[in-house]
Amino acid sequence: MLKKAIGHFKTITKHKILVMQGCFRIGLYKQGLLHDLSKYTPTEFLVGCRYYQGNRSPNNAEREATGVSMAWLHHKGRNRHHFEYWIDYSNEFPGHPMTGMRMPRKYVAEMLMDRIAASKIYNGEKYTDHFPLEYYEKGKHHYMMHPETERELEKLLRILDKKGEDYLYGYVKNVYLKGR
Repeated sequence: MLKKAIGHFKTITKHKILVMQGCFRIGLYKQGLLHDLSKYTPTEFLVGCRYYQGNRSPNNAEREATGVSMAWLHHKGRNRHHFEYWIDYSNEFPGHPMTGMRMPRKYVAEMLMDRIAASKIYNGEKYTDHFPLEYYEKGKHHYMMHPETERELEKLLRILDKKGEDYLYGYVKNVYLKGR
């Protein structure tokens, strides 16, 4: 268990540092510092240690073992950079009792940094700027995300894929976060 705990701590800390560096590059200093602090709480950390594998989220393993990931439910309810945080009852989309609400751009930008960092962590040396878009495309058909948030995220992931990280970070900082 100690080996898994150390591995999990190293993984989430490396992830947090990568997101923080990305957030700093786009001017989101507070979000970079506070990103994913809930992963260090007992509710999330102990589960992460128990189900740690090193090559994928322990939340998936917990969900497979128990039918639900209590760590994920805790996490998504405390971290605004997850689109799942923004699911609510719908007034805008009749016939859909629950739907994704539009995310503020600063949280979409943090979600972008989160996805890039997660792709780097789980793909290691094989990582390319295409991986975050590829991962997004695999799951987008079942996401409960506001259409505008979905368009914004996909556009940013396509910029990363086509023009690279340096261009993307400049675009996010100087255009996207300024509302242009």
